[in-house]
Amino acid sequence: MMNPIIAHLADRVLKDGAEALSPGDVALLAALPEDETTGLFHFASRIARKFRKRGAPVLCAIMNAKSGFCSEDCAFCAQSARHKTNIQTFPLVSPDEMAGRALEMAKRGATRFSIVTSGVSMNERDVGRVAEGVRLIRERTDLAVCASLGMLSDESARILKESGVSTYHHNLETARSFFRRVCTTHEYEEDVETVRVARKAGLRACSGGILGLGESWEQRLELAFTLQDLGVDGVPLNFLNPIPGTKMEGRSLLAPLEALKCISLFRFILPDREILVCGGREVTLRDYQSWVFYAGASGLMIGNYLTTAGRNIESDMEMVGAWPGFR
Repeated sequence: MMNPIIAHLADRVLKDGAEALSPGDVALLAALPEDETTGLFHFASRIARKFRKRGAPVLCAIMNAKSGFCSEDCAFCAQSARHKTNIQTFPLVSPDEMAGRALEMAKRGATRFSIVTSGVSMNERDVGRVAEGVRLIRERTDLAVCASLGMLSDESARILKESGVSTYHHNLETARSFFRRVCTTHEYEEDVETVRVARKAGLRACSGGILGLGESWEQRLELAFTLQDLGVDGVPLNFLNPIPGTKMEGRSLLAPLEALKCISLFRFILPDREILVCGGREVTLRDYQSWVFYAGASGLMIGNYLTTAGRNIESDMEMVGAWPGFR
């Protein structure tokens, strides 16, 4: 028999949409025992089906267009200059390389393509090079183009918007109350302001975080409600894949059902937003990857990530094709 708490709160979301639930309401769901988790999935998938604007899943691919040398001290990040991770480092790639990679991923099934660079922010010259790459991508493909270039100024946002960028991605990474445990080299409000700058420029805002950094359930919900308050359009959820050489190299992976429960709770809080499952899903979810849609996800990041390999794309496309909600 379905847990009446889950059913009651889900009915409120299905009826009233975003902001139907308070943090206290969702805390009741977070506190449910593991044997109630599939009930959460059932209603999260119903909520996703009701509010999804189109049937097809979002399939986002990214390109690491500038790698390493980052001055920030984010505890999870292989690209921080403060960590010894032996990753490949390189300066900003050419606009032609950006377009070439986008064309390749379009042929392999991606619906969106994001240009991602390391570092706090980009100078005017490099923003211009990215904008040139975006224009080439728009000429050669039908992909929606996204960018993730660090902190964003009003002028940079305008340039990117005019070049054809539709979405700006900038993760908050975690809850404000946990942020100092993750990063000490900039303030949380700077990340929040970048999301606001993107929205003010008319760009879609994509912002989420990494789960499994040591945060509590309360802090996971805090992040989700912050994203609700900011009115973001898309929420990428990553799961920590501990990289040797980083401060978090010794952290354990989330259990698969815990990770899936996170997706469902974000869906209850953000019923009409896109929720994409991204980095770390292969090592965290393992054989449960196809359950992300049952748990309420809208789509996936496909292909490789910034410094780690992703899952075989053909396997992902087969998995997506088998999910009845997308037929």
